[in-house]
Amino acid sequence: MMFNKVLPLFSILLLGFVSAPLRSISQQVQIRNNVNEKLVEFGNNRMQLTLDYHNKATIASLFVNGREVLAGDQGVYSLLNTREGTYSSLQLLSQPIVHTGQYTITLSNIQYGLASHPITETWKFTVLADSVQFTITRKLPVSLVAEKTGLPVFVFKDTATWDGAYTDYGGLAWFYLFNKKRDTYGVHTHASQFWNSKTGDGLNIAVHAPGNGVATDYSRTADDHIACTIAVAPGEWRYRFDSGTYRRRYVRDTTDVWAPVTLPAGTTTATVTLSYFDYKQASDRGQFAGINGNEVTSVLNTIARIGVIDKQHFGGNSWHTPYGPICLHEQYIAQLGLGINDPNYLKGYRECLNFYRDNAIAKDGRVWPRWAYTNEDAMPGKFTDKGFYEAQWGYLLDANPDYVSNVADLYNMNGDLAWVKTQQPACEKALDWILRRDSNGNNLVEMMTDSTGQKRGSDWIDIIWASYENAFVNAKLYHALVLWANIEQQLGNRTKAAYYSSFAAKLKERFNKPTTNGGFWDEAKKCYVHWRDKDGSIHGNNMVTPVNFMAIAYGICDDSTRTKTILDDIETQMEKEQLFFWPLCMYSYAKGEGNDWQFPFPDYENGDIFLSWGSVAVKAYASYKPELALKYVQNVLNQYAKDGLAFQRYGRVKQDGLGDDILSGNSLSIVGLYQAIYGINPLYNRFYLEPHITDALNGTQLKYNYRNRKLLIDLHQNNYGVSDDQFTIRCNTNFGFYHTGDTLLYFNKHDDTASLQVSTGTEQKVALDMQSWTANEMQWKQAVASPAATTINYSVNQLERGKWYIIFINDRLLKKVQSNSKGSIAFSADANVNPVMIAVRRE
Repeated sequence: MMFNKVLPLFSILLLGFVSAPLRSISQQVQIRNNVNEKLVEFGNNRMQLTLDYHNKATIASLFVNGREVLAGDQGVYSLLNTREGTYSSLQLLSQPIVHTGQYTITLSNIQYGLASHPITETWKFTVLADSVQFTITRKLPVSLVAEKTGLPVFVFKDTATWDGAYTDYGGLAWFYLFNKKRDTYGVHTHASQFWNSKTGDGLNIAVHAPGNGVATDYSRTADDHIACTIAVAPGEWRYRFDSGTYRRRYVRDTTDVWAPVTLPAGTTTATVTLSYFDYKQASDRGQFAGINGNEVTSVLNTIARIGVIDKQHFGGNSWHTPYGPICLHEQYIAQLGLGINDPNYLKGYRECLNFYRDNAIAKDGRVWPRWAYTNEDAMPGKFTDKGFYEAQWGYLLDANPDYVSNVADLYNMNGDLAWVKTQQPACEKALDWILRRDSNGNNLVEMMTDSTGQKRGSDWIDIIWASYENAFVNAKLYHALVLWANIEQQLGNRTKAAYYSSFAAKLKERFNKPTTNGGFWDEAKKCYVHWRDKDGSIHGNNMVTPVNFMAIAYGICDDSTRTKTILDDIETQMEKEQLFFWPLCMYSYAKGEGNDWQFPFPDYENGDIFLSWGSVAVKAYASYKPELALKYVQNVLNQYAKDGLAFQRYGRVKQDGLGDDILSGNSLSIVGLYQAIYGINPLYNRFYLEPHITDALNGTQLKYNYRNRKLLIDLHQNNYGVSDDQFTIRCNTNFGFYHTGDTLLYFNKHDDTASLQVSTGTEQKVALDMQSWTANEMQWKQAVASPAATTINYSVNQLERGKWYIIFINDRLLKKVQSNSKGSIAFSADANVNPVMIAVRRE
């Protein structure tokens, strides 16, 4: 969505809000029982339902915001399949009995199944102004084995009724991928948020079944409906396929994804709450200048989530892939959450990392690099009962640093120090395992192979035979060490923090040395090489883009001349070939450096285009030439408009989509847009903003969720703003923002300690326009909305201790004060209706 004019954020702060009173519940709730037709019509302003109880029990109609969404011949009903037969509330043994109240409908005597042992249910609906609660109480006379159970089943009209459904842990069932009848996807979620991007309608279905396991499956039926089946039973739901592993979430040609389950005799109760949500409002990311905001939103709401296989199973490959792999050797899974910007994703990934901590790290600290539905991709005998394994192509050692990077990145987003402390032993163990692989003490860790000739992979580019000292793995290790050393410091382990920081510094120094002196920099090729064999031979000097982008983006390469050379050389070749996105390597690996079928160049990992390195590439270019970074972001969005990015990769020659998988990494250039160009970087103690705004993006206004606060981010060239419901900070450079209670913290540039603290004592709205911030002078403009008879209290921090500072308001002396032993001074200013200029100058 394009916008020509943007309201300044400073003005937005000063606007008031007008709210209309809600009508009473009785004005919004309607219940009408047609006794003759045996139909009960009920609902509220957003949802209207029809209950058909004529020798059946079914919700025959559900209008959501005026649009019918159910298949009328089935609607919503209860189901129980056994080997003896299929039974449902669509065919009853007797006529049910209905009772209606002011806000309730109760349907009892629902009996179906065998006449000798009938299943008996009672349905109760409670109609509220914003939801409908649907409680099913099922009584079984005897224990039985269910092949399938629905409590209840929702059958929607067709595959176009909803785009898909978001799960309660941040994943999604995307019906775009249900390309065959009887395709079924089953997951462990208690809630489904169905959405339609065209109409903007959303339907939330949430299940509460105390004492029972809940699972949900989504199917494209034989008659092209979409069925959502809620399964409730004691214990955890397990999968039916495949023999010996039983981990397959996505199945074809069947609607049976769950293993048979024993249902005990007695009563089971489940309450399903239906509520409407406005999808367009819920997914409103703000006003995008110079770029298609609808496409940005769509990519981040769908493709970015596609690697969430199930609860506790997050990765980059989609659940639609035939063998359903998860790569733990991908450092960007937490980073996806920055772009997705859904608290459910962050909470779900935290639970996933806890699961990985307990199940994917061996006793010696080795991180299993992959998980899958089956063991077909595993080394013989190198897999666990939980599905984690060593890949058949080689020991992929980047799994160890990537686990740590993901924990650190998630911690920066959730700020949960208590949680990251529970990860501390696992992260230390993972790092220490790989650090022990520096056998020669040169601060470059070594792979499990010594020679390219052994034909084994060692990193994400898994069928290129990188061995011994691998720049790809060592770059990832450097990134992890820098992130984790900072966390060790916060956790009070200064010894470990110093050890990791020291190793990182030495690794960086070694990495940057010429190849002739034990490093990775190739003076002749003007790039960082991929690896060195133990015999000293150099391999992968063909401008491997992830290696070189990581070196720049992660701060290993801080030589501006090298950075310029690398990025300019890559762009020259990109222009020459007119490529829409960066390939894995600009030129061919040498024969023998990879799996033979990838030659001649370009083919697969020897030169094809993988979008998963978009965020690293965008970051590498953003601080150098942001217009180039934006160019490739736009190219990806243009490609999305053509084909939905519905491929694993793109061929180099025709730039056509290839591969039977959709990778969540296909969204990472858009994540890079958010992180490196818009500059959005949630950190553990602040919201950090470091934009690189081009002319085209000038005037962008973004809405962003940060720690349960809605932020509005205003982006103009050299003029940035962050605002919430009480405070605003504007600045012409990078800064940090944090609001808690009635206190605002301002962090100057990249400082991780607050430079300024502002307290109001009330909910007084305050806007600060930072003019300058140096060691000798700090100056800002203060503005308030509807000023109360209060003062605003300031604390200026990080000053030189024991020095005198003079405070001016509108160039008039307020007072002179000496900084305390912590390097702070405090003073108050009136909350005046007119903006005032405040200056603090060192004497």
